[in-house]
Amino acid sequence: METTTGGASEGATPAGGTSGPASGPAGLRRRPMQRRSAERYERILTVCAELLDEVGFAGLTTTAVAKRAEVPIGTVYQFFADKSALVHALAARNLQNYLDRLARRYAETPPGSVADVVDIAIDEFVDMRRTLPGFGVLDFGAGSKWSETDPRDLYVLDDSVENNMAVAHRLRTLTPFLALSKTGEEQVELALQVTLEAADAVLQLAFRRDPDGDAALIEECKRLLVAYLGRYYAG
Repeated sequence: METTTGGASEGATPAGGTSGPASGPAGLRRRPMQRRSAERYERILTVCAELLDEVGFAGLTTTAVAKRAEVPIGTVYQFFADKSALVHALAARNLQNYLDRLARRYAETPPGSVADVVDIAIDEFVDMRRTLPGFGVLDFGAGSKWSETDPRDLYVLDDSVENNMAVAHRLRTLTPFLALSKTGEEQVELALQVTLEAADAVLQLAFRRDPDGDAALIEECKRLLVAYLGRYYAG
C-alpha cells in the first residue's frame, strides 16, 4: 500500500538515484544535467504544484505525481528521495522564480524610492499568489513547522537558518536593496527578515479574506513596509 510520506516504501524502489550527498533542498538526489532530464525534472515539479492545489499536502503522493507527469515512478526517485524533498525543491523553484521576476522589474524600471521597491516586491508576490499553481499552498516554504497537512517548513531553503532569513539573504543581493546600507550588512538582513515576517502575516490575512487578495490589506501591507524600511533606505 502506498504511504503519503514518499520514499522507497511508496510503492516502488528508487531507481537511478545517486549515492552521493544531496545538494540544494534536503532529499534532492541529483540535479538533471541533460536536456531531457531537465525537462522531466521541471514537469515533475509543475505537476507537484498542480496537485498541491487540488489535493493539498496530505493528499499528495509521488505516485500521483509520476502518473500525472507521465513518467515512471523510478524517474521521480532519480531526483527526489521522497515527497518532502519534492515539495522542498518546488519551494526553492518558487523563490528563484520570484527573484528572477524582481530582478527583471528592477532592471526595467530602477526604483527611485523605498516605495518603488516595495510596490514591485509586493505586486510580484501577489501576482504569483494569484496565478502560479501551488504557490498559495507553499510559497517559499515559509510559515508554520511541518505537519501532515502543511508543507511549509521553517528550514526548507537552508538547513542552518529559517526560511525568511534565507530569503532575506537572497533579496540582499538585488541592486535596489544595496541602498539599504546605513547600518551595516547584519542590520540590513535583520531588517529584511522583519520585513518578510510582517509581509507574510499581512498577506496571509489578505488571502484568507479574499481568494484574490483583499486589496485594502495589500495596500496596508505596502504602507507598513515603506514606513519600516524608510529608516534604513539610503537612496
